[in-house]
Amino acid sequence: MSIFEAILLTVITASTPLVIAALGELVAERSGVLNLGVEGMMIMGAVAAFAGAQASGSPYVGIVCGIAAGALFSLLFAFLTLTLVANQVATGLALTLLGLGASGMLGEAYVSVPGIRLEEIVIPVLSDIPLVGPVLFRQDLIFYLSIALVVGVSWFLFRSRAGLKLRAIGDSHASAHALGIGVIRTRYLAVMFGGACAGLAGAQLSLVYTPQWAENMSAGRGWITLALVVFASWRPWRVFAGGYLFGAVTILQLHAQAFGLGIPAQFLSMLPYAATIAVLIIISHNRRTTLINTPASLGKAFVPER
Repeated sequence: MSIFEAILLTVITASTPLVIAALGELVAERSGVLNLGVEGMMIMGAVAAFAGAQASGSPYVGIVCGIAAGALFSLLFAFLTLTLVANQVATGLALTLLGLGASGMLGEAYVSVPGIRLEEIVIPVLSDIPLVGPVLFRQDLIFYLSIALVVGVSWFLFRSRAGLKLRAIGDSHASAHALGIGVIRTRYLAVMFGGACAGLAGAQLSLVYTPQWAENMSAGRGWITLALVVFASWRPWRVFAGGYLFGAVTILQLHAQAFGLGIPAQFLSMLPYAATIAVLIIISHNRRTTLINTPASLGKAFVPER
């Protein structure tokens, strides 16, 4: 394997959990719910997937456990915010802290335990294509699921009747309710889908990215996911591109250290988060410029793209 192929493979592995979790959060936000608990749901999915794989001996059972853990954790968030009408921001932050603490407690017995890695799926003929074959057609199941999610979420939001209803709820829940659309039920399903995606992303971390359990192994990826959704302007294909951009920045620090570049390791470690801040500043500046350049008669009706 060439060094270029190795770099591409590591970028794909690092980007896949970002894309999956961001797609789930995108659907939740399209329904009008801001879930800041993605980090907690992702880490709970990681520990559940690792534990499930260890108990069953199958990484595929681990994937199911990770998805279930993320969905159940998101159900708690939905109950608190949609049924009990708790503040979404405070609830999301609280569940993130809860997830980080609970995962550390539940995963204590699995520290230093050898993990069960999810095997690659080799697609005949296509996997033999130089460069492209090993990179795209010798991947694990979760990578292929991430591609399917991009296509599926895009179709659902912009080509299906249910997606139209979900976007209508996000734009104006009062109007959607007046039309007879089940606002709370739809938001419950959207939030649970987001939690399931976060759990799947966490499963990728403990079964593929680093097949082992380590406390706080999500390492802030949930927060990057939230920024990625804004960066993508709530568009699935932009989420896909942005996820790989952020993943490439993350991998850059590892390869820079491997090549012996004289750059402090701490500086390289902060690059993904610095890129997140830079992207948010650029988006904020562009929207402010749009508002300033919009005539007063149109500015009153201006709504940022969602």
